[in-house]
Amino acid sequence: MEYIREMMDFVRQSPTAWHAVANLRGMLENGGFCSLNEGEPWRIVPGGCYYVTRNQSSIIAFRVPKMGFDHFQVVASHSDSPCFKLKPSAHRDANGYAILNVEKYGGMIMQTWFDRPLSIAGRAVVRTGEGLEARLVNLDRDMALIPNLPIHFNRAVNDGVKLNPQVDMLPVYGAAGANYMTLVAEALGVEAEDILGCDLYLVNRDTPRLWGAVGEYIASPRLDDLECAYASVRALLEAKPSDHVDMACVFDNEEVGSATRQGADSSFMTQVMGRIIAALGDGEQALETALARSMMLSADNAHGVHPTHPEKYDEDNRVALNGGVVVKFNAQKYTSDGISQAVFEAICQGAGVPVQRFANRSDIPGGSTLGNIANTHASMIAVDIGLAQLSMHAANESAGVQDLGYMVRAMRAFYETQIDVVGDEIIRIQ
Repeated sequence: MEYIREMMDFVRQSPTAWHAVANLRGMLENGGFCSLNEGEPWRIVPGGCYYVTRNQSSIIAFRVPKMGFDHFQVVASHSDSPCFKLKPSAHRDANGYAILNVEKYGGMIMQTWFDRPLSIAGRAVVRTGEGLEARLVNLDRDMALIPNLPIHFNRAVNDGVKLNPQVDMLPVYGAAGANYMTLVAEALGVEAEDILGCDLYLVNRDTPRLWGAVGEYIASPRLDDLECAYASVRALLEAKPSDHVDMACVFDNEEVGSATRQGADSSFMTQVMGRIIAALGDGEQALETALARSMMLSADNAHGVHPTHPEKYDEDNRVALNGGVVVKFNAQKYTSDGISQAVFEAICQGAGVPVQRFANRSDIPGGSTLGNIANTHASMIAVDIGLAQLSMHAANESAGVQDLGYMVRAMRAFYETQIDVVGDEIIRIQ
């Protein structure tokens, strides 16, 4: 329960990827990790613990062993979630209201965003006496709402209605003449004209809460994938030092394809690995040999079987909330194979963590994730894992209370286990 309470606070304080990374930084600094700057030379010492951010919305934390190492053990997750992003000029007066012009970010269930309290959060670039400075902003109050059309004017609403995001999903935030940038400037303590750029999002104000007959479930915005991001950093902080480099990578922009400088489809992880090796004085081909011996957990939540629509799920590969960590299989999109599955499940068995296996129906394509994308830049043995949840990509998602503890234990055991890839066919774990 300790993990759930801490994770609920983490999600509540992380309305955007920038806030999530800021909060992960706080966790790491409290755990003794030191900050590195990509734009400066790195001084890394054996036994040291470090983190580095990119774009303020992705973070990589790692622990270096006291003696030499020959590989990395990585957990990768993502910091972003489906939502609506404000366009550069987002204000519009319409029929007596001030509304926001927004666009979809990622693939969300749009109907779940109607008639609930919303706010604005993100990042703004402000002019200061020393130049330009990027600052986080969170208005943190109920200030916007996307109103439904009354059933009297939309009699087919309960029969399924196609929603147009340019028309149906624009939120009201005040009477005509209101100016959201004035509110953003007030929250930042600057003049509106000193805000020269911004990345602002419409965020769900719902508070994470426990539910169920005995409080066995959690309902919360952004469980996909802040639950795995939190678990990876918590596990890294708790893991005992090892003889390899333990690394937690939390990437931005997974929900829109990862193809950004801070996404999994970038140089971020590979460059961090190369700089670690260079700082420790390892020789030619050290990165290539280290990657050949390394392993990654691609951690992104999984689809728990829906109670009244089991026909949408493969009958032999369904998973349940509170049933344990999920190993995910998809021949087209996931990294899991027999080797990575065997290694991870053996680690979980040793840690007393229950494991479930998920695969889609063959006639229903599933979603993608970041593991196979990251692996095109830093190729290593990899397995896709997650926690079962309901209502994935809805404004509120639900998961099992017990599963978060299972995930932290599994990731901690992964960090603490020595995985030796002796050759292309032999792997030893101890």
